[in-house]
Amino acid sequence: MKKNRKAIALLSGGLDSRLAVKMMLDQGIEVEAVNFVTVFCTCTAKSSCKSEARKAAEDYGISLKVLNATDEILEAIRNPRHGFGRGLNPCLDCRISMFRRAGKYMEETGAGFLITGEVWGERPMSQRPDALRTIEKESGLDGLIVRPLSAHLFEPTIPEREGWIDREKMMAIEGRSRKPQMQLAAEIGVNDYPCPAGGCLLCDRNFAARLKSLLAEDPHPAIAEIQSLKLGRLLYSSAGRRIMIPRDEEESKRLSALARPGDLFMEAKGHMGPTAVIKNVGSSETSGADAGGSAATSKAGASGSAATSKAGASGADIDESTLLEAAALTARYGQGREEKSVTVAWWPAGGDSAEHSTLMASPADGWKLAESLRRE
Repeated sequence: MKKNRKAIALLSGGLDSRLAVKMMLDQGIEVEAVNFVTVFCTCTAKSSCKSEARKAAEDYGISLKVLNATDEILEAIRNPRHGFGRGLNPCLDCRISMFRRAGKYMEETGAGFLITGEVWGERPMSQRPDALRTIEKESGLDGLIVRPLSAHLFEPTIPEREGWIDREKMMAIEGRSRKPQMQLAAEIGVNDYPCPAGGCLLCDRNFAARLKSLLAEDPHPAIAEIQSLKLGRLLYSSAGRRIMIPRDEEESKRLSALARPGDLFMEAKGHMGPTAVIKNVGSSETSGADAGGSAATSKAGASGSAATSKAGASGADIDESTLLEAAALTARYGQGREEKSVTVAWWPAGGDSAEHSTLMASPADGWKLAESLRRE
């Protein structure tokens, strides 16, 4: 086999992947890197996986290609061949899809093998020995995935057997302790690396429950709908509509920015408080549910009926009970929560907030609804 000393590294920017890249560079391997990002990353905007990977690539003087893997993960969630972890995380299917894409990029660039920072037994679902073998086999990369940190725990890969890389210069690290990696980092001069952080929201049971409900409503949601699940309080009206209540001003701004045609905004007039969002009311049939006074005073019932007809004229298609329940919740979470009644304004996303409709809502009813309605 022709000697090929060029490799593609899967680079997250964390300690393990930085070490793997440095070990291969020290052996004279030409390295390019790929970084996968998704809407499910828990990294913050200030310290994102992409930023850490870019910083690592710059430190090592290698090129970096960033690939978005959100679509592949959503497909894996809809049809998981290897099941889920503790949440809605199809870890094996996710890793298989990422390795397949990295393998294609390897072929496109003329590289001979892949490098990863995977450690034998470090992650309970995707880095078990049997899981690592499954990932390698189903990605079509048998013998072409080099794991420098745990190489001595695996059978020699093609690059090792062919003499492209020196097996004796690699490690036999296993388990979840970070101490061996930190010691190695000190030895080979990897000094600037982030603390262990980040992760995947799909492992979070609360977020997983939200996403599962959204996918039941729409198997192919817009990315903005998924992003909104990271924010605020999520309650479901008695008719099953999603009502998003932001916790602070920043979440209000972000939820408003993520709103889509068919959503409705709500705010309490004369009181500071959240801008609530009733999701996806412009694409479903009106349920015709009776408000029954569950969310507002009798005065609200009359106002709500008039407001509902305006909603229809604006393209929103919402049952009266959801409108009144959302208004009561908006009042309850605002600074008018101790008032007997609060005027709540509402208008369709994309519309002019100055041309709003109003109704009267009872914060006291909102307190009761916050306890009785389904929430995630």
